[in-house]
Amino acid sequence: MNRISRTLTGTITIILGLYLSLLGISNYWLLFYGIPLIIIGIFILFNKNEDKIEKIKRRKK
Repeated sequence: MNRISRTLTGTITIILGLYLSLLGISNYWLLFYGIPLIIIGIFILFNKNEDKIEKIKRRKK
């Protein structure tokens, strides 16, 4: 993912997780969906290693 799509996806996921967590005050089962979404959104937002391409290592015989 490039920077723009990573930022959009992470922000939308965090907002959705916060929304479900706020609704989870009255319905506790929504917290099981809201808290993991917040964690996944933060991981998507700050994951910069995905854009790196590793060089292929070849064995010498």
